[in-house]
Amino acid sequence: MTDVKVPWKSWVVVCNGAKALIMQNAGDAQLMNLKVLETLTQPSAPDREIGADKPGRSHAANGFSGSAVEETTWQDQAEAQFLKQLAERLDELAQEKDARRIILVAPPKALGALRPALSADTQAAISAELAKDYTNMPVDEIERHLAA
Repeated sequence: MTDVKVPWKSWVVVCNGAKALIMQNAGDAQLMNLKVLETLTQPSAPDREIGADKPGRSHAANGFSGSAVEETTWQDQAEAQFLKQLAERLDELAQEKDARRIILVAPPKALGALRPALSADTQAAISAELAKDYTNMPVDEIERHLAA
């Protein structure tokens, strides 16, 4: 399925907008053995519980006609904030633990939000990116998908 090599001591970060698994390969590229270092989660409440009011309205200069303003997607904002916090945490861990190879596995939207939030040093350590959502899989299944 994928052509990603995960050498010994590489980090594998599997995330989406609400959950992140930070793992390290304790095995080698052929016999992967991912160990979870850290799990981060974001409580996920529906928009109806986060937002407090109905969408706004704007009025034309003549004062007679009005139109609705696009509703804020609170869920998207919460996911973007979570990914920004994840990027900060990855930057801290990469400096503390001297990560040399990081493999990012996330849906395309999450990858797009995560990339610009990472520091230059962390971006340089990224050896592969995979645009998939593996966050709800058990670790052994993630290993199988990466090894395939």
